[in-house]
Amino acid sequence: MSRGSPRPPEERAVIRDSLGVGIGVGAYGVTFGALGPAVGLSVWQTCALSLLAFTGASQFAFIGVLGAGGSPVAGALTSVLLGSRNVFYGISLARLLDVHGPRRLAAAHLVIDESTAMAVTRETPRLSRVGFYWTGITIFLLWNLTTAAGAIAGTAIGDPESIGLDGAVAAAFLGLLWPRLDTWLTRLVAIGAAAAALGLVPLTSPGVPIIAGGLGAVALAYVLGTSALRARRE
Repeated sequence: MSRGSPRPPEERAVIRDSLGVGIGVGAYGVTFGALGPAVGLSVWQTCALSLLAFTGASQFAFIGVLGAGGSPVAGALTSVLLGSRNVFYGISLARLLDVHGPRRLAAAHLVIDESTAMAVTRETPRLSRVGFYWTGITIFLLWNLTTAAGAIAGTAIGDPESIGLDGAVAAAFLGLLWPRLDTWLTRLVAIGAAAAALGLVPLTSPGVPIIAGGLGAVALAYVLGTSALRARRE
């Protein structure tokens, strides 16, 4: 295709879908931005989390632990645990994206749930790359812009409990998680992890129940997934 020539219809369709996902998800960053100051972070710290961490569920988990009185270390461990799924995303995307050198590092920063989903469902490697980059870059730009806007607004709110914002972390995290519970396996794993975390709340310090629940979810998913695969083969 020569430079300046129009994109083929299937490529335009992928870009259109990617922008729709990117705008919808990116706008949600304002919630994270507003919650950062509510748990004691400065505007710059909140913005740095979105810029450097850039994985919504992990970010909400971090401020959720802080908001519950947990230590930054417990919050960081929780975030790393949740963000580890991106490693597996990267393995599946490496062949499709086929990037090397500094571009590989830049592409790795865009590996999130939405950009991966928009890439792995395409018919050709070219369409996979279009879906990945258009989705990832759109979300990255909007997420950081809306985080900054939310953080600035959050500093003017004052006491978060006065408007019920103290409960928004859990609600926002559930909003990110719910659409992904689309199979019996994911629902069962989520229920098991939640039960384990709730049981540990009165026994451990803030942050530990989430870490334990996350580790339990990984173990349970492995056992159930292996069993289901073995049953299909038989």
